[in-house]
Amino acid sequence: MAAAMATRRYWLMKSEPYKYSFAQLVKDGQTRWDGVRNYEARNNLREMKIGDLALFYHSNDGKSVAGVARIKREAYPDPSAPDEDWSAVDVEPVAPLKVQVSLDTIRDDPAFAEIALLKRSRLSVVPVSKEHFDRILKLGKTKIA
Repeated sequence: MAAAMATRRYWLMKSEPYKYSFAQLVKDGQTRWDGVRNYEARNNLREMKIGDLALFYHSNDGKSVAGVARIKREAYPDPSAPDEDWSAVDVEPVAPLKVQVSLDTIRDDPAFAEIALLKRSRLSVVPVSKEHFDRILKLGKTKIA
């Protein structure tokens, strides 16, 4: 398990909460993350490994990190796509943030100057450094095992 922890990567995955919220993920217990139709975001999905952690970000309405999810199944062909050029992963909830961390909070914190959420704002799936991941958890007053 120590080897897995050393290689764990961190991500941020965006979803419009009226389409699929973190609360719905908690209720469902797991979901297929599909429908990604941007090549860079798709490539990020393909980099994900079982056990990686992702910040679940509510885009458009709310604009905040709502919770943490874990990658449960690595990339496979997206069944919602017309061809096999696209990928999906399966995710499961880890924990909701006790305090959602808003985009404004992230934007106003100099520690996040280089976070992909701000630098690559159009992408729905982006890598996040461990430092940024941990800072979001701290701001969200949330600890995970």
